[in-house]
Amino acid sequence: MRHNAAGRKLGRTTPHRLAMFRNQLASLVTQERIVTTISKAKELRPLAERVITQGKRGTVHARRLVGRWIPNRDLIQKLFDEIAPRFSSRNGGYLRIVRLGARQGDGAEMAILEFVDFQLKKKAAPPADTKGKKAKAEEGEAEPEAKAAKPKKEKAAKAPAGKKASAKSSPKAKTTKSPIAPKKTSAPKKVGGG
Repeated sequence: MRHNAAGRKLGRTTPHRLAMFRNQLASLVTQERIVTTISKAKELRPLAERVITQGKRGTVHARRLVGRWIPNRDLIQKLFDEIAPRFSSRNGGYLRIVRLGARQGDGAEMAILEFVDFQLKKKAAPPADTKGKKAKAEEGEAEPEAKAAKPKKEKAAKAPAGKKASAKSSPKAKTTKSPIAPKKTSAPKKVGGG
């Protein structure tokens, strides 16, 4: 009989599993939303909620306890200064799990683990992009003309070179069109030439 068998092992050793949870907690504090499997999300949610509860306390001891799970001081500061105060009137249930369905590769059930008050922010295009598009459009019209003029000059320069240039360019064209074509040996050239 297995006692104290609560929790999922997730196919990892204990240090690997704990390191994975530390990384996921750091990502959750940074981005406030992560995509993972349902089993990982269910295991991570109680840990994250305990960390947020410590953040609400705001004591030095609470910071040290959170430091066990989040080693980055900047992330601890963000947790205590930005995230935890948002949940000051809430007694728990800081995170939600939203199911996404099966993953394409292996069919694992995926989920989003996010804060309850998370709102997806739309990224506004910087004003430099609109000017850049206009400038690129104007340059784009001028560039094809310049590019079109250059090949004409190059063709004109290559044409007077004579038959040698055309003979050299034609075997290259044959080899580039069919890379599997057999290589010519020196023996047929001697027979044909002599």
